Amino acid sequence: MTDDSSKPVDRAEAEAAIRTLLRWAGEDPQREGLVDTPRRVVDAYRDWFSGYADDPAEYLRRTFEEVAGYDELIVLRDIEFESHCEHHMAPIIGRAHVGYLPTDKVVGISKLARVVEGFARRFQVQEKMTAQIAHCIEDVLRPRGVGVVIEAAHQCMTTRGVHKTGVSMTTSQMLGVFREDARTRAEFLQFVMVGRR
Repeated sequence: MTDDSSKPVDRAEAEAAIRTLLRWAGEDPQREGLVDTPRRVVDAYRDWFSGYADDPAEYLRRTFEEVAGYDELIVLRDIEFESHCEHHMAPIIGRAHVGYLPTDKVVGISKLARVVEGFARRFQVQEKMTAQIAHCIEDVLRPRGVGVVIEAAHQCMTTRGVHKTGVSMTTSQMLGVFREDARTRAEFLQFVMVGRR
């Protein structure tokens, strides 16, 4: 038996797989309401998982050095994202908070949001995504420290299994001075909490 996992899947194969799932669920893929569903699902997957075609580090390569010596905390809060659980393929919906202490350069704030999006648009577990974002920023910008906090609701827990709604998960990754210096970490976490009291 040969391993086909490295062979690219074409659109026709992907749509056939959706028709198979519809039949498995007890539906008729040829009925009027479902006849275009395989095409729509494949289009949706192309959007939801577009992160596989991206290198999030590329977003951070254009930096700015004319910042008049600014070397204090930079925090971008409430970056909304949608991802999908790699265990159940169910949505993960949340927000990320990203901060860093620059050395001699800063990056455009939209690029931080694009890094979050690049990693979110893949099959994920929240812990891994949190670490990926932090390490990407650290590797490219080489700041004195990076902090990432993610809060998200996991539909694999709310719509199946234990069916617990209103539950969210929080993960964090602290690197550099965010890990080593309790005051810097506390300042970042205070920025994240601004307006939530």
